[in-house]
Amino acid sequence: MGHMRIGELAERTGTSRRLLRYYEEQGLIAAKRSPNGYRDYDERFVDRVMQIRGLLDAGLPTRIIRQILPCLDKPRVIHFSDATPEMLATLEHERDRMTERIKHLTRNRDAVSEYLEAVRNEDHTEEAEEAAAL
Repeated sequence: MGHMRIGELAERTGTSRRLLRYYEEQGLIAAKRSPNGYRDYDERFVDRVMQIRGLLDAGLPTRIIRQILPCLDKPRVIHFSDATPEMLATLEHERDRMTERIKHLTRNRDAVSEYLEAVRNEDHTEEAEEAAAL
């Protein structure tokens, strides 16, 4: 497993150093300290940071993300004793919101695809007409 400093992790994940330090404060990622006091991150945190950003973009608060992060790890070592009814309700609500966003994204992607297809077909029709006119 490779190790990297905060600058490299920031660069590889497109995340500011300030935000990475915030994730660490929130208990979402953990750094080892090198003898000179620099933060030292494990290679696996590149994926972890991308997952955290995705969950934050989906509107999940950091306290919930902290609880579901173990579910993203393999092998799974999860203690469900922390799962309060309120947390489960929040997660169900967030999951349903994600499902809605996926539906909208799918519809938008399909519309873009249809448009591209129509434009490309029109181009081919014009080319064929020009060729026939020659």
